[in-house]
Amino acid sequence: MCGVCGCGDLGHEQEHEHELHHRQGQEVHAGHDHAGHFPRFSHAPGLSGRRMVQIEQDLFALNQRYADRNRQSFEERRIFTLNLMSSPGSGKTTLLVRTLEAARAAGLVAVIEGDQQTDRDARRIGETGVPVRQINTGRGCHLDAHGVAHACAELPLAGDSTLFIENVGNLVCPAGFDLGEARRVVILSVTEGEDKPLKYPDMFRAADVMILNKIDLLPYVRFDVDACRTHARSVNPRLAMLSVSATQGDGMAQWLAWLAAERAQWVRGQGSVAAVTGG
Repeated sequence: MCGVCGCGDLGHEQEHEHELHHRQGQEVHAGHDHAGHFPRFSHAPGLSGRRMVQIEQDLFALNQRYADRNRQSFEERRIFTLNLMSSPGSGKTTLLVRTLEAARAAGLVAVIEGDQQTDRDARRIGETGVPVRQINTGRGCHLDAHGVAHACAELPLAGDSTLFIENVGNLVCPAGFDLGEARRVVILSVTEGEDKPLKYPDMFRAADVMILNKIDLLPYVRFDVDACRTHARSVNPRLAMLSVSATQGDGMAQWLAWLAAERAQWVRGQGSVAAVTGG
């Protein structure tokens, strides 16, 4: 029996979930492991379009069930969880390292690090002294809630702490997979295009805040900050926006203040829920 998700001990309605990973993974020649990634849908010779759609719907529903369990666990233990998403090379890990160096003094912090291969970023995170768990997804292009649950079981996650999940570098797939997080952060660097919010609207629509990183390079690149913000707001009018240079430190104070304010708001919300439920 899986000690995290309880498969095999959830009754007849739910004990098929673990088997669903294996059976459908075999159908699309992708498999499944506890590192946590769902099968890919683009290469499945012999499967009908209808069957592929059904598999995809089942897997999204399964992921949502795991995400709901993660969220309940985080809320019960007051673990404020953030899902950090971006394309490769945005400076996401550098931003996270700088954030951890500042945030660990304010409370307990842990990290789940997602990459297709290697533990290079996890080792960088580990040098800050913060507990970190690496998830390698292999061919998988995103983290999923099941893998996050297993990683959490191997982390020293205390109550009243903050968990950062650094997702696989990708502006497409991570937007569609809830991990149980409280907030979603999308990082966009000025070395990319200001039209990224229009090209990848699902990602920016799903985010709570957009961090424009590498602003120290603005004198050397062609990037229209105002146009980028306009594009992002056209996709998501409620999107908060911050500009930082993770390497130089510009804007980090505003980012840390946003984190503190969002955590305080989230904690107040959990307190309200506890009062209503008698918790």
